[in-house]
Amino acid sequence: MDAVKANLGGKKVIFCGLIQYLNLFGVAIGYTIAASVSMMAIKRSNCFQKSGGKDPCHMSSNGYMITFGIIEVLFSQIPDFDQVWWLSIVAAIMSFTYSTAGLGLGIGKVAGNRSFKGSLTGISIGTLTSAGTVTGTQKLWRSLQALGAIAFAYSFSIILLEIQDTIRSPPAEYKTMKKATLFSIIVTTTFYLLCGCMGYAAFGDLAPNNLLTGFGFYNPYWLIDIANAAIVVHLVGAYQVFCQPLFAFVEKWSAKKWPKSDLVTAEYEIPIPFWGVYQLNLFRLVWRTLFVVLTTLISMLLPFFNDVVGILGAMGFWPLTVYFPIEMYKAQKKIGRGTTRWLGLQILNVSCFFITLVAAIGSVAGVVLDLKTYKPFKTRY
Repeated sequence: MDAVKANLGGKKVIFCGLIQYLNLFGVAIGYTIAASVSMMAIKRSNCFQKSGGKDPCHMSSNGYMITFGIIEVLFSQIPDFDQVWWLSIVAAIMSFTYSTAGLGLGIGKVAGNRSFKGSLTGISIGTLTSAGTVTGTQKLWRSLQALGAIAFAYSFSIILLEIQDTIRSPPAEYKTMKKATLFSIIVTTTFYLLCGCMGYAAFGDLAPNNLLTGFGFYNPYWLIDIANAAIVVHLVGAYQVFCQPLFAFVEKWSAKKWPKSDLVTAEYEIPIPFWGVYQLNLFRLVWRTLFVVLTTLISMLLPFFNDVVGILGAMGFWPLTVYFPIEMYKAQKKIGRGTTRWLGLQILNVSCFFITLVAAIGSVAGVVLDLKTYKPFKTRY
């Protein structure tokens, strides 16, 4: 918001803030759903092994979402964004762990099948899935939804400047961030493509929403359990990295609104053994706890991970990853209307807008399809 205010100003600042913080709220919901799916995968894998494959091990995700919520309530009390750096490092290590495990298992399954499953045109019409028989219309909606999922894979852009603000200088913050962004995009794109392609090649039309749950009932099940546990740990950290800027925004606004309120501004020193002194703020405690409770409840109401991810990806991709950076770049470099560079940027801008639009349509259609067989708080896997 500060960058948009400095370069563009006007109502665009409010629009930017609305989209950014709505996305951060949505990411918290998406991560809660994803964490519960991986926690259940561990439980189901162990249940399946104990029963020798006789018990289908169906279970509800609600308990796992509540467990994840309780963990996040505790971690949400970390006061400032720059204090979650260690959580971010742990999350990155976990991300490499489960991505490598998933890729290795995918390659192993393809080798075991001695063939590549699936086709270049995707799922076959008439395939029977957990959501019913796939029709031509459903395939179209799901294909569009996939664009949103791909866009969500690069959702780091919505907190890029907040992270850059915590980097030490010299060298200049933007130089460090430029190198980090280039390296990150290369590494993540490589893993996304390899995991996506090998996962589809391994399972074909029956590929699961979460690649690792597809291996959930196979040996070595302990490796799959480790990978799923790594996802949960990663999401515990990632939840905080994405939510801390939203926490800070609300708390800063509240402090300006009620500067004399002890509830909002007063801090109390709480000595913690083997840790030091914790600065307790009552408003922070109440507001962050309520935030986690709300995101957990919504996750339990709408446990459709792919649909939620598609909507979030569509909603945040064009405005925050494309539109505002391009508009700020044009303002900074004073790029004149009608020039070759201006035209090229506008083509990129409009193209990405249409990708966002169709991805949003596909994702909303996906939610509508899922709601046909859905009962609130009673979803079982």
